[in-house]
Amino acid sequence: MMNVYADFAENFMAIPVIKGIKTETERFAGAEETYCIEALMQDGKALQAGTSHFLGQNFAKAFDVKFANAEGKQDFVWGTSWGVSTRLMGALVMTHSDDQGLVLPPNLAPIQVVIVPIYKSEEQLEEISAAVAELTAQLRSLKIAVKYDDRTTHKPGFKFNEYELKGVPIRIAVGPKDLENGTFEVARRDTLTKELVAKDNIVNYVKELLNQIQKDLFTKALQYRESHITEVNSFEEFKDVLENKGGFISAHWDGTPETEDKIKELTKATIRCMPLMGKKEAGNCVLTGANSAGRVLFAKAY
Repeated sequence: MMNVYADFAENFMAIPVIKGIKTETERFAGAEETYCIEALMQDGKALQAGTSHFLGQNFAKAFDVKFANAEGKQDFVWGTSWGVSTRLMGALVMTHSDDQGLVLPPNLAPIQVVIVPIYKSEEQLEEISAAVAELTAQLRSLKIAVKYDDRTTHKPGFKFNEYELKGVPIRIAVGPKDLENGTFEVARRDTLTKELVAKDNIVNYVKELLNQIQKDLFTKALQYRESHITEVNSFEEFKDVLENKGGFISAHWDGTPETEDKIKELTKATIRCMPLMGKKEAGNCVLTGANSAGRVLFAKAY
């Protein structure tokens, strides 16, 4: 399930995650092992984005849940517990959004493209609507979710702000001049940039741009995370990075709950996970100097 979470977070939500195992202190109560995906938000704080727990037979024994095994004998079931929650929505908001509002990755956006007409007369609106109907049909044939906002009760500027706030990945504006010139004005939500695109190329352009935005959102978040994983070898370094840079701190830990609790008490940072990937190197605990089997990731977290 941890791999299912990671696949969804990275390929749909465009959120890079670190797979790992929780320490005994951070583990789900009663579980034998807790696997997790950890993400980093734009403010440098970590977020536990999903956990899956191996419960062993502990809960089965507590609730007397049995099954007939291959020998036909009664045995306690082996349990797992997993499921992501609405905190993933928080992760989505905090990973990609900006001061203008939401920024949604195309693979999750309920509206991927919004088309806004710019006109002064009913006649102009009719001409624009005819051109848009053709474009909308072509985009929908490619399974692209399009909305044509031809409300006459709101001005184009209001609509632009509304869809920026809602995080719609692509906005297309069409006015009389565009019809005359055979062009469409295409705006990206993630970079807030605009481009004039020829009518003949618009469908392919939008299709490719949606893929590009999806990739770019992931890359931007990944670059931020990678630049905010800092290796430290002393407790002074640890505190300095935590206060002045934030993000994940890769440090040696002696494996004891006492040291883990002491670091939390002194800094408010917790061990987010023992990463499953990456180099395994022995060293000395950042706080006690005792032997350490490998580095773990610390951070302040939500």
